[in-house]
Amino acid sequence: MAQTLRWARWHWHRLVSTKGRGNGSTGRDPSSAECKGLHQQPPKAASKHRIVIPCLGHFKEEYEKASKQYKNNHIRTNKYTLWSFIPRNLFEQFHRVANLYFLFIAVLNWIPVVEAFQKEITMLPLLVVLTIIAVKDGLEDYAKYKLDKKINHLLTHVYCRDGRAYIDKLWKDVTVGDVIRLSCNEEIPADMVLIYSTDADGICYIETSSLDGETNLKQRHVVRGCERQESEIDPEQFSCKIECESPNNDLSSFRGFVENSNQERVGLSKENLLLRGCTIRNTEAVVGIVVYAGHETKVMLNNTGPCHKRSKLEKKVNGHILWCVVLLIVMCSVAAVGHGIWLNRYSQPPLYSITNSNGKQDTTPVLGAFYLFWRMIILLQVLIPVSLYVSIEFVKLGQIYLIQNDIDLYHEKTDTTIQCRALNIAEDLGQIEYLFSDKTGTLTENKMVFRRCTIAGHEYGHEENAKRLELYQEDSEEEDMAFSTRTTRRVSRVKVSRIHGSMSSKPLHQACGSSFTRESCLMRQLAFSSPIETDVVPDIQLMQKCSRISHHVYERPEMEYMNSETMYISEFFIALAICNTVVVSTPTEPSQKRFWPSLARLPVSPLGDFRRIFNKLSVRKLSSTPPPCTSVKVSWADTPRDSAQKMEAQVLSSSAYTYIPVETPSPNAPMQSEAPEVPSACSSQSSLEYQLCYEAESPDEAALVHAARAYTCTLQSRSPDQVTIDLGHLGTLTFQLLHILPFDSVRKRMSVVVRHPILQKVMVYTKGADSVVMDLLQKEPTGIKKVDEEKEKIKEKTQKYLDEYARQGLRTLCIASKVMSDSEYGAWLKEHFIAESDIDSREELLLQSSLRLENDLTLLGATGVEDRLQEGVPETITSLRKAGISIWMLTGDKQETAVNIAHACKLLEPADKLFTLKSVSQEACEQLMDSILEEVRISFPAKGRCSTNSVKVSSSLVAPRPQLSTGLIIDGPTLAFALHETAQSKFLQILAQVRAVICCRATPLQKSQLVKLVRKELHGMTMAIGDGANDVSMIQVADVGIGISGQEGLQAVMASDFAVPQFQHLNKLLLVHGHWCYTRLANMILYFFYKNLAYVAVLFWYQFFNGFSGIPMTDQWRLILFNLLFTSVPPIIYGVLDKDISADTLLQMPELYKTTQKSEPYVSSAFFFNLVDAIYQSLACFFICFMSYAGSDIGIFSLGEAVDTSIFFIILLHLLIESKSLTWIHMAVMVGSGVLYFSFGMIIGASCIFCNPPANPYWIMQRQLSDPTFYLVCILSTVVALFPRFIFRVIENTVFPTPVMTAREMEGRVIQTWICNQKSRRIAPV
Repeated sequence: MAQTLRWARWHWHRLVSTKGRGNGSTGRDPSSAECKGLHQQPPKAASKHRIVIPCLGHFKEEYEKASKQYKNNHIRTNKYTLWSFIPRNLFEQFHRVANLYFLFIAVLNWIPVVEAFQKEITMLPLLVVLTIIAVKDGLEDYAKYKLDKKINHLLTHVYCRDGRAYIDKLWKDVTVGDVIRLSCNEEIPADMVLIYSTDADGICYIETSSLDGETNLKQRHVVRGCERQESEIDPEQFSCKIECESPNNDLSSFRGFVENSNQERVGLSKENLLLRGCTIRNTEAVVGIVVYAGHETKVMLNNTGPCHKRSKLEKKVNGHILWCVVLLIVMCSVAAVGHGIWLNRYSQPPLYSITNSNGKQDTTPVLGAFYLFWRMIILLQVLIPVSLYVSIEFVKLGQIYLIQNDIDLYHEKTDTTIQCRALNIAEDLGQIEYLFSDKTGTLTENKMVFRRCTIAGHEYGHEENAKRLELYQEDSEEEDMAFSTRTTRRVSRVKVSRIHGSMSSKPLHQACGSSFTRESCLMRQLAFSSPIETDVVPDIQLMQKCSRISHHVYERPEMEYMNSETMYISEFFIALAICNTVVVSTPTEPSQKRFWPSLARLPVSPLGDFRRIFNKLSVRKLSSTPPPCTSVKVSWADTPRDSAQKMEAQVLSSSAYTYIPVETPSPNAPMQSEAPEVPSACSSQSSLEYQLCYEAESPDEAALVHAARAYTCTLQSRSPDQVTIDLGHLGTLTFQLLHILPFDSVRKRMSVVVRHPILQKVMVYTKGADSVVMDLLQKEPTGIKKVDEEKEKIKEKTQKYLDEYARQGLRTLCIASKVMSDSEYGAWLKEHFIAESDIDSREELLLQSSLRLENDLTLLGATGVEDRLQEGVPETITSLRKAGISIWMLTGDKQETAVNIAHACKLLEPADKLFTLKSVSQEACEQLMDSILEEVRISFPAKGRCSTNSVKVSSSLVAPRPQLSTGLIIDGPTLAFALHETAQSKFLQILAQVRAVICCRATPLQKSQLVKLVRKELHGMTMAIGDGANDVSMIQVADVGIGISGQEGLQAVMASDFAVPQFQHLNKLLLVHGHWCYTRLANMILYFFYKNLAYVAVLFWYQFFNGFSGIPMTDQWRLILFNLLFTSVPPIIYGVLDKDISADTLLQMPELYKTTQKSEPYVSSAFFFNLVDAIYQSLACFFICFMSYAGSDIGIFSLGEAVDTSIFFIILLHLLIESKSLTWIHMAVMVGSGVLYFSFGMIIGASCIFCNPPANPYWIMQRQLSDPTFYLVCILSTVVALFPRFIFRVIENTVFPTPVMTAREMEGRVIQTWICNQKSRRIAPV
């Protein structure tokens, strides 16, 4: 083993050094056979990497040269400055077509020959819109500016090379290469590489809640070679440079290396990087070197701002605006042709025409018609509703406010409510057709409860634990109060200043002392630590077998203990306890220290000498996690000769890592009839050794660690170099931790490589999905028939129990192990070093290295963990399916588990016919799809007509989706075949026929691909909901993305459009708020088109009686302000508050959701019907007024006053007819609009004598209000104009009622009955 270590160590330094071949080091000849091919790595382009020079005295000249290329730490998320606000904001606003249109109108009005109004008045609508938007943008940007200023002026401790001391420095002044010292509870100001920690093992604990929402602590490690330092590092003695990848937004990876003065390199990973925005926890002090600052930090590169999506309704509106443009051109063309005919018919020029000195026209009839066309464009400009966009923004803000303040969308237990992160797609909530849902944490609670396990082919049902779960009442008052208190304290502690938004911030630099109090563990609510997760009642039979575990089991011959059931049980629980990344802390010592082994078996030597020898010999030094170091000045290289001299003591792992045996009771000793009671974690009434706090990154890990603890296999401590457990009669075992191969979605497993303290061999423990672990088991026979038969028997029985667990809806994991010889480990280690030191392809090479290690495994057993359904999930799914929403479950679990959960949550009904699409090849997949389509045709001949020969999906399959009682089950590998070009059309036909799809073993990429496929090919409105990082991709590609603020952090929430506390809140969000938002906004938009055309049309009809001169019959102020001011507020209130039906009725009758799902409130026929109605009402209004005053001597403005007032009342009362509910707010706005209209008219009539030359509007309103004819005309025209609309609504409600109308009528009857009952109770005698 010693030779292997020396050989691997020497090769490590030879491989990672680019210039180390000529520095005089002695050792094996590089040209030897064993070294050939290892130095052939192509040189990496320096331009792709970043070289960081520390800001230290001996690097002064290099730093000054390099620092010019780096950005400082100043951040700026606001767009504008004081001087650039007006020009830049105007530039951005004029990117909108509507604003450009009205700018064109304003410029056109400045041309004298086509001038319709005073030049300044034409600019008023545009100025109002630009001002409103500019004020909104300015306020938003100012809020960002204040937050940026607050963050930039925070203080941190930066090393000053002149004063050779740490000084306070503003965050904005920090630059790349600065050495920063941070204390406990301080926020990290920039991305920096960790080079020192006060922790004895070189560990730094950070909290990443500001990045991903996870409140459990993460470990970061000091750069390899710098962990063990007897005193705080002196920056001046740090003689290394850092080369790393260029700034990027990948939060999950970091590649680079540290190079010292001898050009020796040590690889860097994400475990060595402290990200900006994280907070130091449970560590007294750390020191790091800044590698990325300011906008080059990973968190800032991920700050892409709020997501912007266009709703389906908005796209329709844009199309209908084009119809308005066409109508405007037609009206202007008619006026232009009429004006040309007028000029051609009459020889004398009209009074308003421009003539020359001879009194003749300067223009021909054709040119006059051309000028009149543009004049009419100015006059009828309001037909294009520029204010509609502003009104839509106000309506959406009001709708979002109502959603966020809905008490039914608040979850009291977690103190969370709905978050609306996308403000412009609220109406899309009412049109969802396909809902893609994750399973774990979305449909289930993500609280993993250990239920069953199988070890060595024997199954243990844990009936007593099942009974406890049935009787367990987690939401008791005492538990709720305790959890609520701890959660509140936790939230108050972690609310620090965020970069992404306006989060509340607290003063930083709250340095903590060197000692940590008991409350530091108890005050913080740990993730996945509720009693239902931590309390496990052991199985009596398995507990009895565990009592037989002793060191005698491991003293048997190798082939004998491989078949020992006790050996399997021991190794199974060891794997559960150590194959994880759980952080262990105690109330008195939250930060884990190294548990040094007993010195009884070591040579007598001073402690300092021993530690130096131990550090040089530790195999951990060769691994991916840092080894100890006693020198401040970093040096990593030793030649084989130097190593041999330091290995005289032969202190290998066999002597350094020991187990402490305890007295083993006789196997015949009587056992208790009941399982012993196991103290729960952090119990204040148990002894200190049991007061352990487990902080896990996933609920699965926490559940398995607590299960192992229930069987006296307690995880006691974890450090970068070792893991210590207490295994019953074996006592305390300390495993040397060599490597951790973390879980990823590609491998679907995690592994740890340790040195077993009893076997003194390198062991690999693996846990993962059965679909992958079963394929990694040892396939080659051992040569011993009994052993091979026993392993095959264990595999068959384990698979049988795995299938049974899955049918019960349990999440399954396989546990396996592998024994490696020192030579095998050394060979693997050699390749692994190459992967660790690579910058450009680090992840790919590490993946290949992991695959080489995880093979030929021995199956130990499997676990079944229950993840209970969230409250209200079956009821919610039932309601959504009645609403016509197809719900698909996309999960990474195995098929049996997914199907069981689908039945439990009512996604699949017992009567549903299930089609399973599972194949191993492309051809087999296509054949199976053909058979499924044929079976659908036979089973459902009336509904399932589809052609299997079509290349594209027919439109009949896209439009009305048949509601067949069928479901499709497909796994991830088969999905890859189904998404292929040759099979995609058939796959889409199947999807269009079924109402539920269960996709199991799906990767995050496949989830997003499936959502894209449905959006593109089936043209359905999609929604994706999930709670974890693996759901982010499908959340982002869906039309509406929903994140659940669950136990897996806030990655899904941050990527979503809306975030809800639980799945059940979708019920009201979609069925109620989705229906209301779409209906309200659709009706408001239709009303906007109607009122604009109605007012413009009366101006157009007047042109037939004034020679198509382009002159209006009203003053220009009222003309401009009519749509902009007088009639703008009522439709906004209508769009925010109108309620066609109550929330209770919508929840009780989910079928009503189909009306908005099919866009019934806003169809093209409704749009054109409103246009026709507007034309009719304008005709009735104008001609009744015109005929009433025919032959009289009233002026043009007097006629215009009657027409304007009549159309004003028509437009307002039209809104009353269309309103489904009236409140005092509606009536107040209506009255206010009327008061404003008449007040403005009277003020203008009294004061504006020469406002509209040559006409005179003086005292017009006052005279008309004193004329009885005026009132008669207004009443008559209003009644005639609105009568058809009123009759149409009456007939529609009585003869042809829609489902919503019928439901509203039933609701009215119920209310009337209730009122009558209340009255009868009051009248009834006592």
